[in-house]
Amino acid sequence: MDLDKPLGSVIQGSLSAGLEVRLHPDVSVEDMRVGKFLVVQGMRSRFFCMLTDVSLGTSTQRIIANPPSPDDDFLREVLAGSGTFGTVNLTPMLMFTPQEEGFPRTGVTLNGNGNLGSFQAQSSESMELLPVKTIPSHFSQVYDASDRDFRAVFGWEDDPTRRNFAIGQPLDMDVPVCIDLDRFIERSNGVFGKSGTGKSFLTRLLLSGIIRKQAAVNLIFDMHSEYGWEAVSEGKQFSTVKGLRQLFPSQVQVYTLDPESTKRRGIRDAHELFLSYDQIEVEDIMLVRQELNLSEASLENAIILRNEFGKSWITQLLNMTNEEIQMFCDEKRGNKSSIMALQRKLLRLDELKYMRSACPHNYVDQILQSLEAGKHVVVEFGSQSNMLSYMLATNVMTRRIHGSYVRKAETFLQSKNPNDRPRPLVITIEEAHRFLDPATVRQTIFGIIAREMRKYFVTLLVVDQRPSGIDNEVMSQIGTRITALLNDDKDIEAIFTGVSGGQSLRSVLAKLDSKQQALILGHAVPMPVVVRTRPYDQKFYAEVGDTAWDEASDQEVFAAAELGKADLGF
Repeated sequence: MDLDKPLGSVIQGSLSAGLEVRLHPDVSVEDMRVGKFLVVQGMRSRFFCMLTDVSLGTSTQRIIANPPSPDDDFLREVLAGSGTFGTVNLTPMLMFTPQEEGFPRTGVTLNGNGNLGSFQAQSSESMELLPVKTIPSHFSQVYDASDRDFRAVFGWEDDPTRRNFAIGQPLDMDVPVCIDLDRFIERSNGVFGKSGTGKSFLTRLLLSGIIRKQAAVNLIFDMHSEYGWEAVSEGKQFSTVKGLRQLFPSQVQVYTLDPESTKRRGIRDAHELFLSYDQIEVEDIMLVRQELNLSEASLENAIILRNEFGKSWITQLLNMTNEEIQMFCDEKRGNKSSIMALQRKLLRLDELKYMRSACPHNYVDQILQSLEAGKHVVVEFGSQSNMLSYMLATNVMTRRIHGSYVRKAETFLQSKNPNDRPRPLVITIEEAHRFLDPATVRQTIFGIIAREMRKYFVTLLVVDQRPSGIDNEVMSQIGTRITALLNDDKDIEAIFTGVSGGQSLRSVLAKLDSKQQALILGHAVPMPVVVRTRPYDQKFYAEVGDTAWDEASDQEVFAAAELGKADLGF
């Protein structure tokens, strides 16, 4: 790739619709791929663009009406560039103007013989990338992006001033594309893609980066037991990949709601986790009303029971006889048939292995202590991975953990003492559309967290294959979206909810490969970019994982975490 060689000239375009570029005769249209990163050198500014479409053109309709013979190479070469030509559509994403007042011109260098202006950031503070507010002039030349262009835009992983993490590489280059983890955890984020496109691998990459760079602590609700100890790799031959517990043995704890399943899979040092009926609120039952097939009348009577019996309302209801239900309805004006239906359907909770009438130990507080000490927690569901089980346990635990963070955040805001500042928490949930759909988003703690935008130091990482099922208001608050292949038009439209200029990226998303490719856009990257995602393999383990396998005791880890918390200014 000759970076000094222009690929084409801008012939027309607009700020809203993008640029149309006519390729030079010696440039093959087959080398232009959707998602490619190109730069346009204008008279005063340099524009960073994404290729969004490729097309063929002719100078006259006579060529189409009388095309040359397939064997006539000479005529095809004569027509190439004059009679026939290739065009590409570019969407400008960022611009850089050296003449910008106050910009240090020393940050600009020339690439090669000086015909192509390039730049290299001397540090992360020496260059400002600006949003596109104009377009280059007619016949501005278009070039391939260089490694230095990518590093200037996306940074580098060992930048001492930022927590950058390499998530992948451009489609046609061998240079890392980094996301800024500090900006990533500032808002809730999403990993989307249809089934089989590698959402779990993408999520493990992100979680590994957060752990390695100490950007936040993670609470992962692992529906299919893919993040804790190990997971099955996709492919024709059976193989497994390391989970977070194997990569970071001293930093990750595994809690299990199904100890028998965890033991069968050979996971060591997993903590048992149980919940009790007195931890379940009516709001939790409202979330799973569809799974329990509850009517509105049953939910209204559940509120009457809660007001009468307090936290023990479920235990009291399950132990009531028909006569006691009748007496209760006579006194409290409840509906007997609705309460009996509620009692009958709540009996399904007895089938959940982790439910107890009462728990002598508060396991949610134990998880909170681990998070406060800087440990990352994976909650495995094992065989208890049906939607009723997953949604109920996830909502119950998250509501209490979020309540604790709210209290800590309010204490910090009052005292302004850095030692009172909570560690940023990222909560990972799967099948997110079940928690965040328009019908139930008001009843779930996850809808509240998604709209708070880290007000209380808690954000979400949602993993889903049906983004169209997520409430539009919540989708508009998703800061960074990492999206693998999607086919459904509604899902593709949902990805670009609240994104200006998203229409031009639709074709890019629809043409991704089904494996190891993703479109990244949003708060953590300066511009949308298509990447080949970083392989999750032995090389990655060596670069990211802990080097020491010696497991420290909880007391030692908690003490070390407190020391590190003070060092980080938390």
